[in-house]
Amino acid sequence: MNNKASIYGLTLDQLAAWLEERGHKKSRAAQVWDYLYRKRVAGFPEMTDVNQDCVQLLSDHFAIETMSEYVKQESVDGTIKFLFKLQDGNLIETVLMRHKFGLSVCVTTQVGCNIGCSFCASGLLKKSRDLLSGEIVEQIMKVQLHLDKAGKGERVSHIVVMGIGEPFDNFENMANFIRVVKDHKGLAIGPRHITVSTSGLADKIVEFADSDLGVNLAISLHAPNNELRTRIMKINRAIPLEKLMPAIDYYLNKTNRRITLEYILLKDVNDRKEHALELAELIGTRRDLVNVNLIPYNPVDEHSQYQRSEQASILAFYDTLKKQDVSVSVRLEHGTDIDAACGQLRSKQIKKAQ
Repeated sequence: MNNKASIYGLTLDQLAAWLEERGHKKSRAAQVWDYLYRKRVAGFPEMTDVNQDCVQLLSDHFAIETMSEYVKQESVDGTIKFLFKLQDGNLIETVLMRHKFGLSVCVTTQVGCNIGCSFCASGLLKKSRDLLSGEIVEQIMKVQLHLDKAGKGERVSHIVVMGIGEPFDNFENMANFIRVVKDHKGLAIGPRHITVSTSGLADKIVEFADSDLGVNLAISLHAPNNELRTRIMKINRAIPLEKLMPAIDYYLNKTNRRITLEYILLKDVNDRKEHALELAELIGTRRDLVNVNLIPYNPVDEHSQYQRSEQASILAFYDTLKKQDVSVSVRLEHGTDIDAACGQLRSKQIKKAQ
């Protein structure tokens, strides 16, 4: 590997413009694109029927591989957690999950995270940099190549941008990534099969609503009031519910698309009946366009003050919301026999190396 930029960071239009600026036909971009995303070549020399001057130019400026597999954990339920090593030595996590509806990949957008949610393993190591769009795309390609190698004809069908980092804190690279993976001439992952999660950056939610991305939005809420949300999510100090909820309203009015409110259930912290009733009141008239996704907590050693809610509490919370006519689901767990919490594998490997 070298320190050239990843060619996966360019959309088809960007690649065509780049080639045209250097004296090549724009049409060559479609050929290259096909080799990258349909034939999924490992190196530029494999692009045998592309003009060789063009291939050499691309090889001089770009790389197809900018990360390597460092650790891989496989769960009995088919979940695979990859730890990839970047060119600069940093480590990132990517997770493949098997669902009845298809194969979903959870991607990381930053090296570390500065949001600092008090229950989360991702924030144990502070953000050192944003990932480039090509590094986010390459996570999908690495997983797809793993599936190709297995020879079962499986393909990545869904993407969740919920790995390490705050996607909206790396908005442009995140947006470019989405434009690449949903392009119908490439991986062709439908926009309704892509979900981006944010901890609640209100101004970026508005920008997201105004974008042409057309993908799903999830909000990490985790508490129904400011006092409790500030206690477990420090971002609420800067962006309290009085700022977050109007941004959500803007998104709902602009797109008329449903959003998901993610709610991690923490034992005796935010999982009581009164919290469910307060959450229903907060949702209010937005019920038709909001789904609450209840998430059983994966305990993290460094956050021993939090424990997983009892099953009875999870069911009671669910039932309370249902009785308030709130759309609600409980997230199906994946990889519970491996380092299930986001960021946990990375944190352990870095500590081991120190």
